[in-house]
Amino acid sequence: MSKRGKKQRVFEQVELQIDGLAHDGRGMAKRECKLVFVEGALPQEIVKAQVRSKRSRFDEAITLEVIKASPLRVEPQCEHAQLCGGCSLQYMQTDTQLELKQSVLLEQLQHFGGVAPQKIMPAMRGGLYHYRRKARLGVRYVEKRNQVLVGFREKRTSFITDIKTCQILDSRIGNKIQLLCELIRSLEAYRTIPQIEVAIGDDQVALVFRHMERLAPTDVQALTDFGLQHDIEIYLQPGAMDSVHKIWPAETEERLSYRLTDYQLEMHFHPMDFTQVNADINRSMIKQAVTCLDPKPGERVLDLFCGLGNFTLPLARSGATVVGVEGSPEMVARGYENARHNGLENVEFYAADLTQDFSQQPWGKLGFDKILIDPPRSGALEIVRAMVRWQPVRIVYVSCNPATLARDAGELKQQGYELVKAGILDMFPQTTHVESIAVFERNKKGQTAPKIHTGAA
Repeated sequence: MSKRGKKQRVFEQVELQIDGLAHDGRGMAKRECKLVFVEGALPQEIVKAQVRSKRSRFDEAITLEVIKASPLRVEPQCEHAQLCGGCSLQYMQTDTQLELKQSVLLEQLQHFGGVAPQKIMPAMRGGLYHYRRKARLGVRYVEKRNQVLVGFREKRTSFITDIKTCQILDSRIGNKIQLLCELIRSLEAYRTIPQIEVAIGDDQVALVFRHMERLAPTDVQALTDFGLQHDIEIYLQPGAMDSVHKIWPAETEERLSYRLTDYQLEMHFHPMDFTQVNADINRSMIKQAVTCLDPKPGERVLDLFCGLGNFTLPLARSGATVVGVEGSPEMVARGYENARHNGLENVEFYAADLTQDFSQQPWGKLGFDKILIDPPRSGALEIVRAMVRWQPVRIVYVSCNPATLARDAGELKQQGYELVKAGILDMFPQTTHVESIAVFERNKKGQTAPKIHTGAA
């Protein structure tokens, strides 16, 4: 029996008055002196909700019907918004989304770091739809319907949402979901393609098809024909990451690109490289980070978790010497590739595990005037503990997780740094994801003595 054929639990339905919003965007209500988190509900609303789980301190529910709507509610542009897990806030006004994200950032900074910015920077915003240039789409064949589905997973389940278009993906792919479903169903290997990686540059679109069995020549030809017809570069991934290879256009470089016109840069990347999903916000984010860091000729700047040089090369345009450090040797090679392509010689790249002791690394022994940090969700605790060694006058920290930013901000406070300003970047509109930027400066008064740490850093 399939998962959907199992006997379903019977859930209680209740009517709730929504009083506020939680950090994850869910509405909050009180019922029998107990807090209830309600997915899909907004303040000032009365909703019919289904209680999905009960815990000792709170219950969790989903909205079934809005009896009285909030003025903050808008009609989602996507018809699948209630079901699809690709985005979760399309029913919420944009300004309310941004206020929610800013409140999350400020509360986390206070709660986990014991800090507050001296200045709040205006929220950085861009287009609300068709912004996403990087994504992993699930693929599943549904036996009962003899149908292939391509898209994001449904909310709260592992099932692929049955969609024809996607309003969040760049329209060069978002408007071709149905065509992708039909393409895969036409292949002999329609049962054994589990995912498609989407990578989009300014001028090129690439799709990487993961396949679990060797493709028949007719399947390879069908994929090639699809790429030719729709001007999409086609890659195959039969195994691990290093098995990814291009089949169309044949004998051309495996690179896409995006331009940073403010800095006269063209950045090359492989479809499987990490790049920011939102090109407009990325360009604005880089400009703000460079402006805040304010590198000068003659200074030495450190760019940590530098990737392919997204911040490194714009910083180098200032005339400062810039050192980029990244955990992946492949990305270090990409950084040098981009530096050569753009004619920049005042940059150096190093590969290093930034969670381990780097005090004996060549770059770790250098002095730095200013530092930019753009870590993964786990943050950069080992790095910020090393500031006692470098003592830069300014640090710009770009974060994809306000909780670890707040933790690290508290550590920087102990190191003698002040949080002079912070703000959110709406890298993922229509979602609860919070991206932010924070600027720290060394306390000139020297009132806080830095802590000395031993071990990792």
